[in-house]
Amino acid sequence: MPKAAPRRRANSSRSANSPKGPKAPKAVDTRRYSKLVVDGIKQTPARAMLRAVGFADRDFERPQVGIASTWSNLTPCNVHIDELARLAAAGVHRGGAKAVTFGTITVSDGISMGTPGMRYSLVSREVIADSIETVVGAQGFDGVVAIGGCDKNMPGCMMALARLDRPAVFVYGGTIRPGAERRDIVSVFEAIGGYAKGAVSEQQLKYVERTAIPGPGSCAGMYTANTMASAIEALGMSLPNSSAQDAVSEQKREDCERAGEAVVRLIEKGLRPRQIMTRRAFENAITVSIALGGSTNAVLHLLAIASAAGVKLALDDFTRIGRRVPVLADLRPSGRFSMSELVAIGGIQPLMKTLLEAGLLHGDCLTVTGATLAENLRAAPPYPAGQQIVRPLADPIKKDSHLVVLRGNLAPDGAVAKITGKEGLRFAGTARVFDSEEKALEGILGGAVRAGDVVVIRYEGPKGGPGMREMLSPTGAIMGKGLGQDVALITDGRFSGGSHGFVVGHVSPEAAVGGPIALVRDGDRIVIDARRRQIVLEVSEAELRRRRKAWTPPKPYARRGALAKYARCVSSATLGAVTDLE
Repeated sequence: MPKAAPRRRANSSRSANSPKGPKAPKAVDTRRYSKLVVDGIKQTPARAMLRAVGFADRDFERPQVGIASTWSNLTPCNVHIDELARLAAAGVHRGGAKAVTFGTITVSDGISMGTPGMRYSLVSREVIADSIETVVGAQGFDGVVAIGGCDKNMPGCMMALARLDRPAVFVYGGTIRPGAERRDIVSVFEAIGGYAKGAVSEQQLKYVERTAIPGPGSCAGMYTANTMASAIEALGMSLPNSSAQDAVSEQKREDCERAGEAVVRLIEKGLRPRQIMTRRAFENAITVSIALGGSTNAVLHLLAIASAAGVKLALDDFTRIGRRVPVLADLRPSGRFSMSELVAIGGIQPLMKTLLEAGLLHGDCLTVTGATLAENLRAAPPYPAGQQIVRPLADPIKKDSHLVVLRGNLAPDGAVAKITGKEGLRFAGTARVFDSEEKALEGILGGAVRAGDVVVIRYEGPKGGPGMREMLSPTGAIMGKGLGQDVALITDGRFSGGSHGFVVGHVSPEAAVGGPIALVRDGDRIVIDARRRQIVLEVSEAELRRRRKAWTPPKPYARRGALAKYARCVSSATLGAVTDLE
Protein backbone atom coordinates (compact mmCIF):
# COMPACT_ATOMS: atom_id res chain seq x y z
CA MET A 1 0.00 0.00 0.00
CA PRO A 2 1.56 3.37 -1.02
CA LYS A 3 2.35 5.94 1.62
CA ALA A 4 -0.03 8.85 1.97
CA ALA A 5 1.33 12.16 0.75
CA PRO A 6 2.54 14.39 3.57
CA ARG A 7 -0.01 17.04 4.56
CA ARG A 8 0.94 20.57 3.45
CA ARG A 9 1.24 23.09 6.26
CA ALA A 10 -1.04 26.12 6.10
CA ASN A 11 1.92 28.44 6.75
CA SER A 12 4.23 26.88 4.18
CA SER A 13 7.13 29.15 3.20
CA ARG A 14 7.17 28.06 -0.46
CA SER A 15 6.93 31.01 -2.83
CA ALA A 16 4.41 31.39 -5.62
CA ASN A 17 7.25 30.79 -8.10
CA SER A 18 8.39 27.60 -6.40
CA PRO A 19 8.44 24.52 -8.69
CA LYS A 20 6.58 22.71 -5.93
CA GLY A 21 3.53 24.95 -6.31
CA PRO A 22 2.06 28.22 -5.00
CA LYS A 23 2.21 29.20 -1.37
CA ALA A 24 -0.85 28.02 0.52
CA PRO A 25 -2.91 30.78 2.16
CA LYS A 26 -2.28 31.20 5.83
CA ALA A 27 -5.15 29.90 7.92
CA VAL A 28 -7.02 32.60 9.86
CA ASP A 29 -7.99 31.93 13.44
CA THR A 30 -11.44 33.53 13.53
CA ARG A 31 -11.72 32.97 17.29
CA ARG A 32 -8.27 34.21 18.23
CA TYR A 33 -9.49 36.16 21.26
CA SER A 34 -12.86 34.68 22.22
CA LYS A 35 -11.51 31.13 22.53
CA LEU A 36 -9.29 32.30 25.40
CA VAL A 37 -12.43 33.33 27.25
CA VAL A 38 -14.86 30.48 26.51
CA ASP A 39 -12.90 27.33 25.53
CA GLY A 40 -11.90 24.51 27.85
CA ILE A 41 -12.77 23.16 31.25
CA LYS A 42 -11.19 26.03 33.13
CA GLN A 43 -13.48 28.52 31.34
CA THR A 44 -16.67 26.78 32.43
CA PRO A 45 -17.54 29.69 34.76
CA ALA A 46 -17.28 32.13 31.84
CA ARG A 47 -19.66 30.02 29.74
CA ALA A 48 -22.07 29.77 32.65
CA MET A 49 -22.16 33.55 32.94
CA LEU A 50 -22.67 33.99 29.20
CA ARG A 51 -25.53 31.48 29.09
CA ALA A 52 -27.40 33.79 31.44
CA VAL A 53 -27.20 36.63 28.88
CA GLY A 54 -28.41 34.54 25.96
CA PHE A 55 -25.55 32.36 24.70
CA ALA A 56 -26.45 28.90 23.38
CA ASP A 57 -24.06 25.99 22.79
CA ARG A 58 -23.42 26.93 19.14
CA ASP A 59 -22.55 30.52 20.08
CA PHE A 60 -19.40 29.40 21.88
CA GLU A 61 -18.09 28.02 18.60
CA ARG A 62 -18.60 31.27 16.69
CA PRO A 63 -16.45 34.41 16.52
CA GLN A 64 -17.67 37.06 18.92
CA VAL A 65 -18.25 40.65 17.80
CA GLY A 66 -18.64 43.52 20.23
CA ILE A 67 -21.15 46.19 19.20
CA ALA A 68 -19.95 49.43 20.83
CA SER A 69 -23.05 51.62 21.14
CA THR A 70 -22.89 55.30 22.05
CA TRP A 71 -26.65 55.45 22.61
CA SER A 72 -28.01 58.10 24.95
CA ASN A 73 -31.16 60.17 25.04
CA LEU A 74 -29.26 63.23 26.25
CA THR A 75 -28.55 64.45 22.71
CA PRO A 76 -30.25 64.16 19.30
CA CYS A 77 -26.96 62.97 17.82
CA ASN A 78 -27.22 59.64 19.65
CA VAL A 79 -30.86 59.18 20.60
CA HIS A 80 -31.51 56.65 17.80
CA ILE A 81 -28.31 54.63 18.08
CA ASP A 82 -29.87 51.89 20.22
CA GLU A 83 -31.88 50.82 17.18
CA LEU A 84 -28.83 51.04 14.93
CA ALA A 85 -26.89 48.82 17.34
CA ARG A 86 -29.63 46.18 17.20
CA LEU A 87 -29.50 46.25 13.39
CA ALA A 88 -25.72 45.88 13.40
CA ALA A 89 -26.03 42.91 15.77
CA ALA A 90 -28.57 41.32 13.41
CA GLY A 91 -26.06 41.72 10.58
CA VAL A 92 -23.38 40.00 12.66
CA HIS A 93 -25.71 37.08 13.34
CA ARG A 94 -26.62 36.84 9.68
CA GLY A 95 -22.91 36.73 8.89
CA GLY A 96 -22.43 33.72 11.16
CA ALA A 97 -20.89 35.25 14.30
CA LYS A 98 -22.22 36.11 17.76
CA ALA A 99 -22.87 39.77 18.61
CA VAL A 100 -22.61 41.22 22.11
CA THR A 101 -23.74 44.84 22.57
CA PHE A 102 -22.23 47.14 25.16
CA GLY A 103 -22.43 50.85 25.85
CA THR A 104 -20.06 53.74 26.28
CA ILE A 105 -20.62 57.38 27.20
CA THR A 106 -21.43 60.47 25.20
CA VAL A 107 -21.65 64.13 26.13
CA SER A 108 -23.31 66.84 24.07
CA ASP A 109 -21.17 69.70 22.84
CA GLY A 110 -24.25 71.65 21.75
CA ILE A 111 -25.78 71.45 25.21
CA SER A 112 -22.63 72.05 27.26
CA MET A 113 -21.25 74.77 24.95
CA GLY A 114 -20.37 77.97 26.76
CA THR A 115 -20.59 76.35 30.21
CA PRO A 116 -18.03 74.73 32.55
CA GLY A 117 -19.40 71.37 31.38
CA MET A 118 -17.76 71.87 27.97
CA ARG A 119 -14.44 71.11 29.66
CA TYR A 120 -15.50 67.46 29.64
CA SER A 121 -16.11 67.30 25.90
CA LEU A 122 -12.60 66.48 24.65
CA VAL A 123 -12.00 64.50 27.84
CA SER A 124 -14.90 62.28 26.77
CA ARG A 125 -13.00 61.31 23.61
CA GLU A 126 -10.33 59.70 25.78
CA VAL A 127 -12.90 58.09 28.09
CA ILE A 128 -14.74 56.61 25.10
CA ALA A 129 -11.52 55.23 23.63
CA ASP A 130 -10.43 53.81 26.97
CA SER A 131 -13.82 52.25 27.70
CA ILE A 132 -14.16 50.51 24.33
CA GLU A 133 -10.59 49.22 24.55
CA THR A 134 -11.31 48.02 28.09
CA VAL A 135 -14.49 46.11 27.26
CA VAL A 136 -13.19 44.51 24.05
CA GLY A 137 -9.90 43.56 25.71
CA ALA A 138 -11.58 42.14 28.81
CA GLN A 139 -14.29 40.19 27.00
CA GLY A 140 -12.12 38.79 24.23
CA PHE A 141 -14.13 39.95 21.23
CA ASP A 142 -12.75 38.88 17.86
CA GLY A 143 -14.13 41.94 16.07
CA VAL A 144 -15.89 45.22 16.73
CA VAL A 145 -18.60 47.38 15.20
CA ALA A 146 -18.49 50.86 16.71
CA ILE A 147 -21.40 53.26 16.18
CA GLY A 148 -20.90 56.97 16.88
CA GLY A 149 -23.05 60.05 16.45
CA CYS A 150 -21.74 63.12 18.28
CA ASP A 151 -18.40 64.85 17.72
CA LYS A 152 -16.18 62.99 20.21
CA ASN A 153 -17.85 59.59 19.76
CA MET A 154 -16.27 59.14 16.37
CA PRO A 155 -12.60 59.84 17.09
CA GLY A 156 -12.99 58.07 20.45
CA CYS A 157 -14.29 54.96 18.70
CA MET A 158 -11.58 55.15 16.07
CA MET A 159 -8.79 55.55 18.61
CA ALA A 160 -10.00 52.40 20.37
CA LEU A 161 -10.22 50.43 17.11
CA ALA A 162 -6.68 51.52 16.21
CA ARG A 163 -5.30 50.52 19.62
CA LEU A 164 -7.05 47.14 19.64
CA ASP A 165 -6.22 46.32 15.99
CA ARG A 166 -8.94 43.68 15.70
CA PRO A 167 -11.21 43.44 12.63
CA ALA A 168 -13.60 46.36 12.91
CA VAL A 169 -16.06 48.61 11.10
CA PHE A 170 -17.17 52.09 12.14
CA VAL A 171 -20.78 53.18 11.54
CA TYR A 172 -21.83 56.82 11.56
CA GLY A 173 -25.19 57.51 13.20
CA GLY A 174 -26.14 59.91 10.40
CA THR A 175 -26.95 63.57 9.93
CA ILE A 176 -29.98 65.43 11.21
CA ARG A 177 -32.36 67.04 8.76
CA PRO A 178 -32.47 70.85 8.82
CA GLY A 179 -35.12 72.65 10.83
CA ALA A 180 -37.57 75.27 9.64
CA GLU A 181 -36.12 77.71 7.12
CA ARG A 182 -33.00 75.48 6.89
CA ARG A 183 -31.94 76.33 10.43
CA ASP A 184 -29.63 74.25 12.62
CA ILE A 185 -27.81 74.53 15.96
CA VAL A 186 -25.46 77.24 14.66
CA SER A 187 -28.52 79.33 13.76
CA VAL A 188 -29.44 79.29 17.45
CA PHE A 189 -26.00 80.46 18.63
CA GLU A 190 -25.96 83.24 16.03
CA ALA A 191 -29.49 84.31 16.96
CA ILE A 192 -28.20 85.04 20.49
CA GLY A 193 -25.76 87.55 19.00
CA GLY A 194 -28.59 88.99 16.94
CA TYR A 195 -30.67 89.37 20.09
CA ALA A 196 -27.80 91.18 21.84
CA LYS A 197 -27.52 93.51 18.85
CA GLY A 198 -31.27 94.16 18.86
CA ALA A 199 -31.80 92.63 15.43
CA VAL A 200 -33.65 89.57 16.79
CA SER A 201 -36.64 89.86 19.12
CA GLU A 202 -37.25 87.61 22.10
CA GLN A 203 -40.16 86.04 20.24
CA GLN A 204 -38.01 85.37 17.18
CA LEU A 205 -35.28 83.86 19.36
CA LYS A 206 -37.82 81.51 20.94
CA TYR A 207 -39.07 80.48 17.48
CA VAL A 208 -35.51 79.65 16.38
CA GLU A 209 -35.02 77.63 19.57
CA ARG A 210 -38.18 75.61 18.93
CA THR A 211 -37.60 74.86 15.24
CA ALA A 212 -33.85 74.48 14.65
CA ILE A 213 -33.46 70.86 15.84
CA PRO A 214 -36.27 68.71 14.38
CA GLY A 215 -35.18 65.21 15.43
CA PRO A 216 -32.40 62.61 15.65
CA GLY A 217 -29.01 62.98 14.03
CA SER A 218 -25.80 64.97 14.16
CA CYS A 219 -25.56 68.71 13.46
CA ALA A 220 -26.68 69.53 9.95
CA GLY A 221 -23.70 71.28 8.32
CA MET A 222 -20.15 70.25 7.56
CA TYR A 223 -19.45 70.62 11.25
CA THR A 224 -17.24 68.28 13.26
CA ALA A 225 -19.53 65.22 13.23
CA ASN A 226 -20.10 65.21 9.47
CA THR A 227 -16.45 66.13 8.86
CA MET A 228 -15.20 63.20 10.92
CA ALA A 229 -17.73 60.79 9.40
CA SER A 230 -16.48 61.78 5.94
CA ALA A 231 -12.83 61.52 7.01
CA ILE A 232 -13.41 58.04 8.44
CA GLU A 233 -15.05 56.88 5.21
CA ALA A 234 -12.09 58.26 3.26
CA LEU A 235 -9.79 56.51 5.72
CA GLY A 236 -11.42 53.23 4.69
CA MET A 237 -12.91 52.34 8.08
CA SER A 238 -16.61 52.64 7.23
CA LEU A 239 -18.63 51.26 4.36
CA PRO A 240 -19.13 53.40 1.24
CA ASN A 241 -21.74 56.14 1.84
CA SER A 242 -21.89 55.57 5.60
CA SER A 243 -20.89 59.20 6.12
CA ALA A 244 -23.65 60.63 3.94
CA GLN A 245 -26.97 59.24 5.12
CA ASP A 246 -29.78 60.81 7.10
CA ALA A 247 -29.97 59.48 10.64
CA VAL A 248 -33.61 58.54 10.16
CA SER A 249 -33.56 56.69 6.84
CA GLU A 250 -33.72 53.22 5.36
CA GLN A 251 -30.21 53.76 3.97
CA LYS A 252 -28.80 54.16 7.47
CA ARG A 253 -30.61 51.07 8.71
CA GLU A 254 -29.18 49.04 5.83
CA ASP A 255 -25.73 50.50 6.48
CA CYS A 256 -25.80 49.11 10.03
CA GLU A 257 -26.88 45.64 8.94
CA ARG A 258 -24.23 45.53 6.22
CA ALA A 259 -21.59 46.68 8.71
CA GLY A 260 -22.43 43.73 10.95
CA GLU A 261 -21.99 41.32 8.07
CA ALA A 262 -18.85 43.10 6.87
CA VAL A 263 -17.00 42.74 10.17
CA VAL A 264 -17.52 38.96 10.05
CA ARG A 265 -15.93 38.89 6.58
CA LEU A 266 -13.00 40.93 7.94
CA ILE A 267 -12.54 38.40 10.75
CA GLU A 268 -12.49 35.59 8.21
CA LYS A 269 -9.91 37.42 6.10
CA GLY A 270 -7.83 38.49 9.09
CA LEU A 271 -7.95 42.11 7.86
CA ARG A 272 -7.23 44.49 10.74
CA PRO A 273 -7.57 48.29 11.21
CA ARG A 274 -3.84 49.02 11.10
CA GLN A 275 -3.65 47.37 7.68
CA ILE A 276 -6.30 49.86 6.56
CA MET A 277 -5.26 52.93 8.56
CA THR A 278 -1.93 53.51 6.85
CA ARG A 279 -0.20 56.84 6.35
CA ARG A 280 -1.54 57.01 2.78
CA ALA A 281 -5.07 56.39 4.12
CA PHE A 282 -4.68 59.31 6.54
CA GLU A 283 -3.59 61.47 3.61
CA ASN A 284 -6.86 60.48 1.90
CA ALA A 285 -8.80 61.50 5.01
CA ILE A 286 -7.07 64.89 5.12
CA THR A 287 -7.72 65.44 1.41
CA VAL A 288 -11.45 64.74 1.70
CA SER A 289 -11.77 66.90 4.84
CA ILE A 290 -10.24 69.83 2.96
CA ALA A 291 -12.33 69.36 -0.19
CA LEU A 292 -15.48 69.39 1.95
CA GLY A 293 -14.48 72.54 3.84
CA GLY A 294 -14.45 70.56 7.07
CA SER A 295 -13.93 71.43 10.72
CA THR A 296 -10.60 72.38 12.32
CA ASN A 297 -11.32 69.56 14.77
CA ALA A 298 -10.39 67.16 11.97
CA VAL A 299 -6.78 68.22 12.51
CA LEU A 300 -6.90 67.44 16.23
CA HIS A 301 -8.76 64.15 15.82
CA LEU A 302 -6.83 62.75 12.84
CA LEU A 303 -3.58 63.42 14.71
CA ALA A 304 -4.99 61.52 17.70
CA ILE A 305 -6.26 58.56 15.65
CA ALA A 306 -2.96 58.35 13.78
CA SER A 307 -1.10 58.31 17.09
CA ALA A 308 -3.25 55.40 18.27
CA ALA A 309 -2.58 53.57 15.00
CA GLY A 310 1.17 54.07 15.25
CA VAL A 311 1.22 56.28 12.14
CA LYS A 312 3.45 59.35 12.08
CA LEU A 313 1.30 62.33 11.20
CA ALA A 314 2.07 65.98 11.96
CA LEU A 315 0.67 69.48 11.46
CA ASP A 316 3.03 69.99 8.54
CA ASP A 317 1.29 67.14 6.67
CA PHE A 318 -1.89 69.23 6.62
CA THR A 319 0.09 72.10 5.11
CA ARG A 320 1.78 69.89 2.52
CA ILE A 321 -1.48 68.28 1.39
CA GLY A 322 -3.40 71.55 1.67
CA ARG A 323 -1.21 73.28 -0.89
CA ARG A 324 -2.62 71.13 -3.70
CA VAL A 325 -6.15 70.26 -2.52
CA PRO A 326 -8.95 72.78 -3.17
CA VAL A 327 -12.14 73.46 -1.22
CA LEU A 328 -15.01 72.28 -3.44
CA ALA A 329 -18.11 71.90 -1.24
CA ASP A 330 -20.34 74.90 -0.51
CA LEU A 331 -21.50 73.62 2.86
CA ARG A 332 -22.42 75.27 6.12
CA PRO A 333 -21.14 76.96 8.25
CA SER A 334 -19.26 79.15 5.74
CA GLY A 335 -21.31 77.90 2.77
CA ARG A 336 -24.99 77.65 1.86
CA PHE A 337 -25.99 73.98 2.00
CA SER A 338 -26.63 71.31 4.63
CA MET A 339 -25.32 67.78 4.81
CA SER A 340 -28.73 66.32 4.02
CA GLU A 341 -28.68 68.25 0.74
CA LEU A 342 -25.30 66.67 -0.07
CA VAL A 343 -26.82 63.29 0.82
CA ALA A 344 -29.61 63.92 -1.69
CA ILE A 345 -27.15 64.32 -4.59
CA GLY A 346 -25.03 61.26 -3.78
CA GLY A 347 -22.94 62.02 -0.71
CA ILE A 348 -19.15 62.09 -0.88
CA GLN A 349 -18.59 59.12 -3.21
CA PRO A 350 -18.78 61.21 -6.45
CA LEU A 351 -16.48 63.80 -4.87
CA MET A 352 -13.97 61.12 -3.91
CA LYS A 353 -14.08 59.67 -7.42
CA THR A 354 -13.32 63.12 -8.83
CA LEU A 355 -10.39 63.52 -6.44
CA LEU A 356 -9.12 60.04 -7.29
CA GLU A 357 -9.24 60.66 -11.04
CA ALA A 358 -7.32 63.91 -10.48
CA GLY A 359 -4.56 62.03 -8.67
CA LEU A 360 -5.40 63.57 -5.30
CA LEU A 361 -6.32 60.29 -3.52
CA HIS A 362 -4.38 57.04 -3.07
CA GLY A 363 -6.62 54.47 -4.73
CA ASP A 364 -4.61 51.46 -3.60
CA CYS A 365 -5.54 51.83 0.08
CA LEU A 366 -7.50 48.93 1.56
CA THR A 367 -10.95 49.48 3.08
CA VAL A 368 -13.36 47.56 5.31
CA THR A 369 -15.07 46.16 2.22
CA GLY A 370 -11.92 44.10 1.68
CA ALA A 371 -11.44 45.97 -1.62
CA THR A 372 -9.33 49.04 -2.34
CA LEU A 373 -10.64 52.59 -2.38
CA ALA A 374 -10.34 52.68 -6.16
CA GLU A 375 -12.32 49.46 -6.50
CA ASN A 376 -15.06 50.83 -4.24
CA LEU A 377 -15.30 54.03 -6.28
CA ARG A 378 -15.37 52.36 -9.68
CA ALA A 379 -19.17 52.29 -9.87
CA ALA A 380 -19.77 55.66 -8.16
CA PRO A 381 -21.99 57.84 -10.40
CA PRO A 382 -21.26 61.53 -10.99
CA TYR A 383 -23.29 64.24 -9.30
CA PRO A 384 -26.49 65.19 -11.13
CA ALA A 385 -26.21 67.96 -13.70
CA GLY A 386 -27.00 71.40 -12.38
CA GLN A 387 -26.25 70.75 -8.70
CA GLN A 388 -24.58 73.69 -6.94
CA ILE A 389 -23.25 72.06 -3.78
CA VAL A 390 -19.93 70.61 -5.01
CA ARG A 391 -17.94 72.71 -7.44
CA PRO A 392 -15.79 71.26 -10.24
CA LEU A 393 -12.02 71.10 -9.76
CA ALA A 394 -11.61 73.80 -12.40
CA ASP A 395 -13.77 76.25 -10.42
CA PRO A 396 -13.09 75.71 -6.70
CA ILE A 397 -14.35 77.80 -3.81
CA LYS A 398 -10.71 78.10 -2.74
CA LYS A 399 -7.77 76.74 -4.73
CA ASP A 400 -6.01 75.44 -1.63
CA SER A 401 -6.92 74.38 1.90
CA HIS A 402 -9.06 76.41 4.28
CA LEU A 403 -7.28 74.61 7.15
CA VAL A 404 -4.21 76.78 7.48
CA VAL A 405 -1.41 75.92 9.90
CA LEU A 406 0.15 79.14 11.20
CA ARG A 407 3.42 79.67 13.00
CA GLY A 408 5.18 82.69 14.46
CA ASN A 409 6.26 84.20 17.74
CA LEU A 410 2.69 83.90 19.05
CA ALA A 411 2.44 80.20 18.17
CA PRO A 412 5.95 78.69 17.85
CA ASP A 413 4.55 75.15 17.86
CA GLY A 414 1.71 76.01 15.50
CA ALA A 415 -1.93 77.06 15.37
CA VAL A 416 -4.81 76.07 13.11
CA ALA A 417 -6.92 78.62 11.28
CA LYS A 418 -10.15 78.05 9.38
CA ILE A 419 -9.96 80.54 6.52
CA THR A 420 -12.16 79.96 3.49
CA GLY A 421 -11.15 83.21 1.83
CA LYS A 422 -14.56 84.79 2.40
CA GLU A 423 -13.19 86.39 5.56
CA GLY A 424 -10.09 87.69 3.75
CA LEU A 425 -6.59 86.23 3.95
CA ARG A 426 -4.98 88.75 6.30
CA PHE A 427 -6.10 90.45 9.49
CA ALA A 428 -4.21 92.97 11.57
CA GLY A 429 -5.68 94.45 14.71
CA THR A 430 -5.31 95.21 18.40
CA ALA A 431 -5.62 92.57 21.07
CA ARG A 432 -8.68 92.40 23.33
CA VAL A 433 -7.63 89.80 25.92
CA PHE A 434 -9.89 87.51 27.98
CA ASP A 435 -8.70 84.80 30.36
CA SER A 436 -11.74 82.56 29.83
CA GLU A 437 -14.54 81.89 27.38
CA GLU A 438 -17.15 83.25 29.80
CA LYS A 439 -15.35 86.60 30.10
CA ALA A 440 -14.97 86.79 26.33
CA LEU A 441 -18.66 86.12 25.70
CA GLU A 442 -19.62 88.72 28.27
CA GLY A 443 -17.32 91.22 26.56
CA ILE A 444 -18.65 90.49 23.08
CA LEU A 445 -22.31 90.66 24.05
CA GLY A 446 -21.69 93.71 26.25
CA GLY A 447 -20.05 95.77 23.50
CA ALA A 448 -16.44 95.66 24.73
CA VAL A 449 -15.34 94.11 21.43
CA ARG A 450 -15.30 96.45 18.45
CA ALA A 451 -14.31 96.41 14.80
CA GLY A 452 -10.55 96.02 14.39
CA ASP A 453 -10.11 93.91 17.53
CA VAL A 454 -8.35 90.56 17.72
CA VAL A 455 -10.19 88.74 20.50
CA VAL A 456 -7.71 86.65 22.48
CA ILE A 457 -9.23 83.86 24.59
CA ARG A 458 -6.60 82.03 26.63
CA TYR A 459 -6.18 79.50 29.44
CA GLU A 460 -8.58 77.28 27.47
CA GLY A 461 -6.01 74.80 26.11
CA PRO A 462 -5.82 71.04 26.77
CA LYS A 463 -4.15 71.54 30.16
CA GLY A 464 -5.35 75.04 30.98
CA GLY A 465 -9.07 74.60 30.41
CA PRO A 466 -8.63 71.84 31.07
CA GLY A 467 -10.25 70.16 28.10
CA MET A 468 -9.75 72.69 25.29
CA ARG A 469 -13.29 74.04 25.14
CA GLU A 470 -14.89 74.97 21.81
CA MET A 471 -15.55 78.66 21.22
CA LEU A 472 -18.87 78.43 19.38
CA SER A 473 -20.62 80.78 21.78
CA PRO A 474 -18.12 83.62 21.22
CA THR A 475 -17.89 83.09 17.45
CA GLY A 476 -21.66 82.77 17.18
CA ALA A 477 -22.05 86.01 19.13
CA ILE A 478 -19.53 87.79 16.88
CA MET A 479 -21.37 86.68 13.75
CA GLY A 480 -24.77 87.49 15.25
CA LYS A 481 -23.62 91.02 16.14
CA GLY A 482 -22.52 91.58 12.56
CA LEU A 483 -18.79 91.70 13.36
CA GLY A 484 -17.77 88.63 11.34
CA GLN A 485 -15.84 90.67 8.76
CA ASP A 486 -14.37 93.12 11.28
CA VAL A 487 -13.08 91.01 14.17
CA ALA A 488 -10.63 88.11 14.41
CA LEU A 489 -10.48 85.61 17.27
CA ILE A 490 -7.51 83.54 18.45
CA THR A 491 -7.42 80.98 21.25
CA ASP A 492 -5.45 78.12 22.72
CA GLY A 493 -8.82 76.39 22.87
CA ARG A 494 -10.55 75.08 19.76
CA PHE A 495 -13.60 75.66 17.64
CA SER A 496 -16.82 73.88 16.94
CA GLY A 497 -17.20 72.82 13.34
CA GLY A 498 -20.02 75.36 13.34
CA SER A 499 -17.67 78.28 13.96
CA HIS A 500 -16.80 80.54 11.07
CA GLY A 501 -15.22 83.93 10.61
CA PHE A 502 -11.53 84.86 10.89
CA VAL A 503 -10.71 82.38 13.66
CA VAL A 504 -7.47 80.74 14.82
CA GLY A 505 -7.37 77.95 17.41
CA HIS A 506 -5.00 75.34 18.86
CA VAL A 507 -2.42 78.08 19.61
CA SER A 508 0.59 76.21 20.99
CA PRO A 509 2.27 76.24 23.42
CA GLU A 510 -0.85 77.08 25.38
CA ALA A 511 -1.10 79.81 28.00
CA ALA A 512 -1.21 77.43 30.97
CA VAL A 513 2.33 76.20 30.27
CA GLY A 514 3.68 79.69 29.63
CA GLY A 515 3.18 79.89 25.88
CA PRO A 516 3.48 83.34 24.30
CA ILE A 517 -0.31 83.74 24.21
CA ALA A 518 -0.09 84.12 28.01
CA LEU A 519 2.00 87.28 27.54
CA VAL A 520 -0.40 89.20 25.27
CA ARG A 521 -1.86 92.43 26.66
CA ASP A 522 -4.77 94.62 25.60
CA GLY A 523 -3.73 96.93 22.79
CA ASP A 524 -0.91 94.77 21.44
CA ARG A 525 -0.88 94.58 17.65
CA ILE A 526 -1.41 91.10 16.18
CA VAL A 527 -1.03 90.19 12.51
CA ILE A 528 -2.54 87.01 11.06
CA ASP A 529 -1.43 86.26 7.49
CA ALA A 530 -2.88 83.14 5.84
CA ARG A 531 -0.78 83.55 2.69
CA ARG A 532 2.47 83.58 4.65
CA ARG A 533 1.05 81.15 7.22
CA GLN A 534 2.13 83.45 10.02
CA ILE A 535 0.69 84.68 13.32
CA VAL A 536 2.80 87.45 14.80
CA LEU A 537 2.62 89.45 18.01
CA GLU A 538 4.26 92.80 17.22
CA VAL A 539 5.95 93.21 20.58
CA SER A 540 9.74 93.31 21.01
CA GLU A 541 11.59 90.29 22.31
CA ALA A 542 12.94 92.40 25.16
CA GLU A 543 9.42 93.34 26.25
CA LEU A 544 8.27 89.73 26.00
CA ARG A 545 11.18 88.66 28.21
CA ARG A 546 10.13 91.24 30.82
CA ARG A 547 6.54 90.00 30.70
CA ARG A 548 7.67 86.40 31.02
CA LYS A 549 9.60 87.14 34.20
CA ALA A 550 6.44 88.64 35.71
CA TRP A 551 4.17 85.79 34.59
CA THR A 552 3.00 83.16 37.09
CA PRO A 553 1.06 80.01 36.16
CA PRO A 554 -2.59 79.97 37.19
CA LYS A 555 -3.95 77.62 39.80
CA PRO A 556 -5.35 74.39 38.30
CA TYR A 557 -9.08 74.44 37.61
CA ALA A 558 -9.45 70.95 39.12
CA ARG A 559 -7.23 69.14 41.62
CA ARG A 560 -9.00 65.76 41.61
CA GLY A 561 -11.20 63.71 39.34
CA ALA A 562 -11.34 63.26 35.58
CA LEU A 563 -10.38 66.82 34.67
CA ALA A 564 -7.35 66.81 36.96
CA LYS A 565 -6.15 63.46 35.62
CA TYR A 566 -6.63 64.68 32.07
CA ALA A 567 -4.69 67.89 32.70
CA ARG A 568 -1.76 65.90 34.13
CA CYS A 569 -1.65 63.44 31.19
CA VAL A 570 -2.71 65.37 28.09
CA SER A 571 -0.27 66.34 25.35
CA SER A 572 -0.16 69.53 23.31
CA ALA A 573 -2.81 70.20 20.67
CA THR A 574 -0.05 69.90 18.06
CA LEU A 575 0.15 66.20 18.97
CA GLY A 576 -3.61 65.69 18.96
CA ALA A 577 -4.19 66.38 22.69
CA VAL A 578 -3.87 62.67 23.47
CA THR A 579 -3.30 61.07 26.87
CA ASP A 580 -1.53 57.88 25.81
CA LEU A 581 1.71 59.01 24.18
CA GLU A 582 4.55 56.49 24.34
